[in-house]
Amino acid sequence: MNIPSEFYKSQIEKHSLALKNIKKQLALSSSIRLLVFLVLCAVFYFALEYSENEVAAAIIVILAAIGIFVFLVAKHDWLKYKRDITRTLINENESELQVQSRVFHHLPSGEKYKDPFHFYSQDIDLFGRGSFFQYINRTALDSGSDLLAQILTENSIENIVEKQNAVKELAQKPEWRQEFSAVAAQVKTEVPADQVSSWLKNYKKFVPKWAKPLSLAFTLISVALFVGNYFGVISGYVTVVWFFIGLAISGSYGKKTKVLADQAAKVQSTFEQFYKLVLQIENQGFSSELLVQKSKVFKSSTTKTSNILKEFARNLDALEQGQVFLFGQLVNAFMLRDLRQSHNIEQWIERHKLQVHEWFEAITFFDAFNSLGNFAFNHPHYVYPRLAQQDFVLKVIGAGHPLLNQETMVRNDFQIHSEEFFIVTGANMAGKSTFLRTVSLQIVMGNIGLPVCATSSEYNPIKLITSMRTTDSLTDDESYFFSELKRLKFIVDEIKTDKYFIILDEILKGTNSTDKAIGSRKFVEKLVGSNSTGIIATHDLSLCTAAEEMPEVKNYYFDAQIIDGELYFDYTFKPGICQNMNASFLLKKMEIVD
Repeated sequence: MNIPSEFYKSQIEKHSLALKNIKKQLALSSSIRLLVFLVLCAVFYFALEYSENEVAAAIIVILAAIGIFVFLVAKHDWLKYKRDITRTLINENESELQVQSRVFHHLPSGEKYKDPFHFYSQDIDLFGRGSFFQYINRTALDSGSDLLAQILTENSIENIVEKQNAVKELAQKPEWRQEFSAVAAQVKTEVPADQVSSWLKNYKKFVPKWAKPLSLAFTLISVALFVGNYFGVISGYVTVVWFFIGLAISGSYGKKTKVLADQAAKVQSTFEQFYKLVLQIENQGFSSELLVQKSKVFKSSTTKTSNILKEFARNLDALEQGQVFLFGQLVNAFMLRDLRQSHNIEQWIERHKLQVHEWFEAITFFDAFNSLGNFAFNHPHYVYPRLAQQDFVLKVIGAGHPLLNQETMVRNDFQIHSEEFFIVTGANMAGKSTFLRTVSLQIVMGNIGLPVCATSSEYNPIKLITSMRTTDSLTDDESYFFSELKRLKFIVDEIKTDKYFIILDEILKGTNSTDKAIGSRKFVEKLVGSNSTGIIATHDLSLCTAAEEMPEVKNYYFDAQIIDGELYFDYTFKPGICQNMNASFLLKKMEIVD
């Protein structure tokens, strides 16, 4: 079994050494570039005093030096990219070591995904500071973060085995996952991927079909004119007239070309980075059904998808270069370059506009599922729930909450049958709420294919719905009690159409004790009659009498004891009804009352 912390330490050591070597190469590259530039300046300076033949030789040297300089610039940029990737890899591994020590509040919290009306996310701390999302999220793309939040909240029981197999496979590819995330972290897009897809899908062409052959013919004629001018065969006036003809043709499409160039500048970085992510997926073989299916979208063409995206990025870059002052005028006048590049872009869009959305979706999928694979890798002692079509919903040994310290937390065993309800009583701070959230996460994690914090787990898949943190709404002028009633009405409506595991923490908190007891009992009877399954935590011991009349209801409790004047909790889930409450003791202990 792998030891995550040892892996992360070895990766830091490996990438730190690589970073030192890259920095040395960058320093050498800078020196060589400077040397070549100085040689180029010297040759150009002395060429002014050379004879005609020597000038021709000097021009050849200058052109060669320019070629070398351009190559060195490209090489330097590539080294800088490798440096940035390596730094990101070091940061990733250092961050994982922090998470291993339960330090993860520096990670994105997912605050924007909070939804008080969701089936369960608000109640079980799925998003926000210290949340499960913050603990698990390693996405590098905004779209990946959105998809991860969607996965956690979709409340689906479909294809669980396929999800488990995908998570297992990604867990076994830690270096590939980190490399993918490091590449994705370099993506700095001005326009979100979904907007890029929409732009491509709705794009309207403006370049005529004859633009490309005309551009090629124009370029050949321009070259012929230059040669003729050089040998004195053609007058320079002809070349000037030809220049203005080309400028007029290009100018007639200038406004539309400018609009396309502006749009291209916004989406160019997306394609420059996404093709590298596709390359990562193309170069990695997968065996699990879900990963094979998602990676298959990049293999539907004879040409690699990464090359197709790279080609588009180059076309966008070339169009942007044509907007440079003076250079753009020259190349557009003598080559109709912008028209040709616009034609190339439009042809690419025509061929691939419907595929781009699928490509981006697949990239987003791998970015999101990498977080799930990373979680599984970080918890080698967790178990994947064994799916079983039995009469029980959950049968778990050693269940714990994944955000608690694994060394000190108290684990619990429990088994709940289909259409059975637990009434859980207990003193304040005895562990009821933590247990409810533990069970909730067992279900959520099981449904999305993750291993769970347990020694063993058998699970008959079911959807989850909770009511644990109802709040009043000053904005909507709602009382706490009315907000709670709305939540209970939501639950009642949902269980009419589907089977749910229902978790409630104190029914009807917003009303008086007598009314609460009567209403709570009636609601339990309704839930039991709906063929639902669930757990209800309460301080109202009168609700426990339901077990005497309904065989589907069982009583459990968390105990608290006062030993030598101190409050003691064992946080253990036991059958029965709690007899020891602690509110009065705590009031005296904290000197709130006498």
